[in-house]
Amino acid sequence: MLFEGWELDRSDRESLSAALLELEDEINWDAAGMLERATRIERQARQLGDDLLVARARLSQANLHMRAGDLAGAARRIWKVHQWAAEHEARQLTARTHLVWAGIHRHLGDVAQCLEHSILSVELLDDDATEHMRIWHRAKLADALSLAGSMDAARLRYRQAADLARRLRRPDLQLAVLNNYAYAEFAAGHHEEAQSVAAWLQRHAEAHGFELDAALLDTIGAIQIENRQYATAERTLLSCIDRHYDGNQDDADALAEYLLTLARAQRCLGAYGRAQRSLNASRRLCAERELGHVLVKVHQEQAELYAARGEFAEAFAAHKDFFAAHTEQHSLRRQAQARTRQAMFETAEARQEAERFREQARRDPLTGLRNRRFLNEQLPGLIESDPELTVAMVDLDHYKRINDRLSHEVGDRVLVQVARLLERAAEDITPDAFVVRMGGEEFLLALPQTPAGRATAALDELRQTIKGHDWEPLTAGLPVTVSIGVACVGDFVEPAQITLLSTADRHLYAAKHGGRDRVVSSVTDSGQGSRAPAA
Repeated sequence: MLFEGWELDRSDRESLSAALLELEDEINWDAAGMLERATRIERQARQLGDDLLVARARLSQANLHMRAGDLAGAARRIWKVHQWAAEHEARQLTARTHLVWAGIHRHLGDVAQCLEHSILSVELLDDDATEHMRIWHRAKLADALSLAGSMDAARLRYRQAADLARRLRRPDLQLAVLNNYAYAEFAAGHHEEAQSVAAWLQRHAEAHGFELDAALLDTIGAIQIENRQYATAERTLLSCIDRHYDGNQDDADALAEYLLTLARAQRCLGAYGRAQRSLNASRRLCAERELGHVLVKVHQEQAELYAARGEFAEAFAAHKDFFAAHTEQHSLRRQAQARTRQAMFETAEARQEAERFREQARRDPLTGLRNRRFLNEQLPGLIESDPELTVAMVDLDHYKRINDRLSHEVGDRVLVQVARLLERAAEDITPDAFVVRMGGEEFLLALPQTPAGRATAALDELRQTIKGHDWEPLTAGLPVTVSIGVACVGDFVEPAQITLLSTADRHLYAAKHGGRDRVVSSVTDSGQGSRAPAA
């Protein structure tokens, strides 16, 4: 075991990683104890200076907070982990973050987001994923699909996960997958299918010598009730409660839920006295442990039990208690959801605000195009990596005349429209293209993987498109044309940004002095002018 204050070496790093893996690949939860371990591991990882181990420890903490019902605490912790994992291309950690995100959104009732994160958690799996991840992420995707009402797709994923667990010789995980599968069929109201999967689960447990734990028996008992096997369900649930006392490792609300299911089986069996005793025991646990969400169901079952006994006045009173408790729990749940969403918003807001300012710093406020700052960040890398990169300087002809005769407002509107035409044309030439407003009426197109000849021909079509646009409503008959100067990385032995842009600018100058409304490059010159001067 590792202790704070020790000098940590390579073997300690491996020990920490192994300890984290136990937390990450665990299905049975002791949230308080495991959270303490995750917090201790984070401190030790910080002492070691291993950022990946720190991020993994913090993700385990977020997961445990989520499992304990503290969704706001989970949301606050996971943002930075997710951001770090994405920035450092930590694929396995990113897959795990998406699985925790899916759990948070499932608890919030956001089925669409739960499903989206579940899909990403599977798509990101690679050869470094553990056996547990490969199986369990697929099972949780099946859970999300069942919540979304796509049971056919869910069944396929459950079976894939179960088959993968079989092939990887992980019967423990296959048992967990089958439990989720059976419960999903039960929750969807497919009681015969649920019973079939539950029988599969029991055969699997028997074949591998597994003793079914209390949670599994509760699922099986609930399915038996829906299939009208009340006596069998009572026996199953009595075993469930015995198993709970033997292990006593379930969640705080588990025994109250088991007693409630037992009461339902006993009511349906007609054993009203036994049902009332089971229900009273569940109610006492709800009061002792402040299990308001279970107490709602206790009130509902009490109303059903009174009605079964013909005590309709008492049934009505119990139903009123159920409605009041349901309303209170709904309000508390909405408050908890609001706190969680606020935590998510506050954590994300600073990140999004920073990203927004960074994006704004790289955009021209009038046209929305990229600006010189963006160009200076992107162009050097493109020049170095792409021998077929072509750039084009585009300048509006006689733009001052538009401003002077019509107004600066009209001039701005012309610039915005030209920007839109340039963006559409650039995208048609190559999907990786981008357009920059260099200032005033001058623009630049960067066309990756576009040789000079093809670029020049496409840019001449752009010139004609701008000239042929219907400017009449905006400029009252004044024409709008552009001159374009082109340069390609392939024209230079040692290309650099300054030489590429200065060549494009010199070709633009030649286009202007050659009569405007033309394209000039080292390949050819369109319009009515002459070829460009040699580079």
